[in-house]
Amino acid sequence: MQEHYILTEKEINDDLLRGIFNTPKWWPPAVIVLAIIFLTGIGAFGYMLNKGVGVTGLNRPVFWGFYMVNFVFWIGISHAGIMISAILRLTQAEWRRPITRAAEVLTVFSLIAALMAAPLVHVGRPWRADLWVFPYDFARGVWINIRSPFVWDPSAVMTYLTASTLFVMVALLPDMAIIRDRSTGIRKTLYGFMCLGWRGTPRQWKLQAVAGILLSALVLPVFVSVHSIVSWDFAAQIGPEGWHSTIFAPYFIIGAIHSGVSAVATVMVVMVWLWGWDKYLTPDHLDSIGRLLIVVASAWFFFFFLEWVFALYTLEGPELAMRDLQVFQWPWSGMFIVFLLTAFFIPVPLWMFKKVRRSLKWMFITTILVNIGMWLERFLIIIPGLMRRGHMVFDWGSYRPSIIEILMVMMTFAWVLLGMVIFSKIFPLIPLFDIKEGMIGRTMIKIGRRMVPASIRE
Repeated sequence: MQEHYILTEKEINDDLLRGIFNTPKWWPPAVIVLAIIFLTGIGAFGYMLNKGVGVTGLNRPVFWGFYMVNFVFWIGISHAGIMISAILRLTQAEWRRPITRAAEVLTVFSLIAALMAAPLVHVGRPWRADLWVFPYDFARGVWINIRSPFVWDPSAVMTYLTASTLFVMVALLPDMAIIRDRSTGIRKTLYGFMCLGWRGTPRQWKLQAVAGILLSALVLPVFVSVHSIVSWDFAAQIGPEGWHSTIFAPYFIIGAIHSGVSAVATVMVVMVWLWGWDKYLTPDHLDSIGRLLIVVASAWFFFFFLEWVFALYTLEGPELAMRDLQVFQWPWSGMFIVFLLTAFFIPVPLWMFKKVRRSLKWMFITTILVNIGMWLERFLIIIPGLMRRGHMVFDWGSYRPSIIEILMVMMTFAWVLLGMVIFSKIFPLIPLFDIKEGMIGRTMIKIGRRMVPASIRE
């Protein structure tokens, strides 16, 4: 980093723990509003349990709607933590330090939102969701179909959630010890319990560093498998011929990285606006993540192009019919244009300009646009693929989401935002120990006639 501040340990502690010991003015109203939206969604979910899934817009042949779109969207956002934290940690990129924890926390809450969005509501009877993992009846020999990706989904997502939670907890131990030492009374007791007796001994620091590296390396296969399995939810379906594409797994993975990294950039801007952490999240950090987004978005667009090449090259009737529905029939054609503009053609050309990449306002706008586009992408994959008349399909119907589905989609967004806001009041969103380590690396030392940083890793 060319642009940085040299801060003392006391300044870092005071800045990054201020929101924990002193409640910001915006915090109570934000929690109240988000909690109301979340509870309204819970009420809609309870109403659906009481009345049945008939209160949704789901019908033959469109059995998947907003719920599944939201599931794929939040699984994609969850890839932010691994891309930013694990990969950049292994490559020792210095600019990762202020944003790793926010990305990891976003991953955890996004995974929980994904579980709320689809699996527990699409089955109609959530209390029977254990059928995906356990046999129905041992005595009668009624077994689950282990060849179905719907059985693999819970295993992959829960493994990913467990690994991401461990990621967050391991990195939190030194920071919780600092809060413990600066607290009194019941707060000191609680943080003393949560930090697991952390004293900052050399052995503890060594184990903590090794644990971070091991978790980074071990979680990468899970990172790849999760969205691959989500893509197989579609590609392995017998009905919609338009989903039978071998490009789906890498296409879904790179799309998840595109939306996840964009979400992290949005969170970075919000952290500067709400907490005033401009000394820790500088324009150089935005510039770095903007450059990363250009690469990721270009790779995603390449796979998007390949998906269309694979679809059109064979000239198969069902595939062409689905593409015609997506691109030339209203309202899908309008959604398709908005999707392309917001996901690629507006943000990527803007990111080519350094002033845009270093601007809080423009990075916020462009990254929000990306996730609007990526949500529409999932919508355009699922709904037109199901509603097109196919072989042995005798029902022809469109899809119109009901107010129940809209409220539950809003509930998942409120859940993620509420979780991030409450987490920021209990734990620091920027890792103190990582920032202090970076400060030590910036200490100027004299080599010959020149003063250079003690450690430079770019």
